[in-house]
Amino acid sequence: MHQEPIRTAGQPLGTATKALIMLHGRGASAADILSLGRHLHVGAYALLAPQATQHTWYPQSFLAPTAQNEPWLSAALAAVDHAVAEVVDNGISKKNIYFMGFSQGACLMLEYVARHATRYGGVAAFTGGLIGDEVHPTTYAGDFGGTPIFIGSSDPDFHVPVERVRASTALLTKLGAHVTEKIYPNMGHTITQEEIDLANNLIFSK
Repeated sequence: MHQEPIRTAGQPLGTATKALIMLHGRGASAADILSLGRHLHVGAYALLAPQATQHTWYPQSFLAPTAQNEPWLSAALAAVDHAVAEVVDNGISKKNIYFMGFSQGACLMLEYVARHATRYGGVAAFTGGLIGDEVHPTTYAGDFGGTPIFIGSSDPDFHVPVERVRASTALLTKLGAHVTEKIYPNMGHTITQEEIDLANNLIFSK
């Protein structure tokens, strides 16, 4: 499950000093999310994108009890951890690892970093929130040490309620992240140019 080779783009991992791990949404692919790299200020980064089995990281809504998304969710988190390990094994420290995800990929990405909070380079979540029927603080540990995190989402969004976005922001902030949350009225389930500009200014231009 989620064992396909990690897709790569950008600079070679062996020579890059920064890396961006990119997580695609349900029904999409690693190639799809990698194509967003040309819109981000990541020309000097190695880009890595794991591929979900059958194009979905977990079968149910991210708001379902986590047990209903197992064992897929644990396998998805392991796939992200594998990408992080590959980056670290190539000499890039965690403070130079960045994360970006959209929709289901944004949820998975936020869940991963919250469970492994440390000083990362930055995190950009386009329409996502922490996973589970509730946000359980005891699930998460560590200290982001001021890691910049951008979360953009629509109100309303058919998949990601704004209440979960705000609860996620609160939890990430409590863990020491510097979170910029931007809620767009009636934006729809998409990524806008304004969100990309904000992510570039807040995360990828540092």
